[in-house]
Amino acid sequence: MSIASELKAFLMRGNVVDLAVGVVIGGAFGKIVTSLVDNIIMPPIGVMTGGVDFSSLKFVLKAADPATKATEVAIAYGMFINTLIQFLIIGTAIFLIVKALNKAFPPATAAPPAPSGPSSEELLAAILSELKTKP
Repeated sequence: MSIASELKAFLMRGNVVDLAVGVVIGGAFGKIVTSLVDNIIMPPIGVMTGGVDFSSLKFVLKAADPATKATEVAIAYGMFINTLIQFLIIGTAIFLIVKALNKAFPPATAAPPAPSGPSSEELLAAILSELKTKP
């Protein structure tokens, strides 16, 4: 089998295609959640906290110096708060989707395996009784 045909077989497997679709949809979903957090959720939270814009919150380690053209060094914990809220929203949405899918299409439960014959204790009892009947 040539490399090209092996590659084609690999790429056309259902798992690879499903994964690619999941990545593309996940990227689009991430953009939707980012917009939801930045444009809908954070503005009311900012109003409730006295007009604080979380995305601009930072702890400056070294201020910018225009004379030496040194850039500011800061820990942007406000962006981290926004990202954390986005993660919680994505996690909640995925949880609700999986829960709804599991309710709509319950996973098949495997039936216990059927006994394949007498148990070892029954076999041993049968052998013992047979041995007792022989002279």
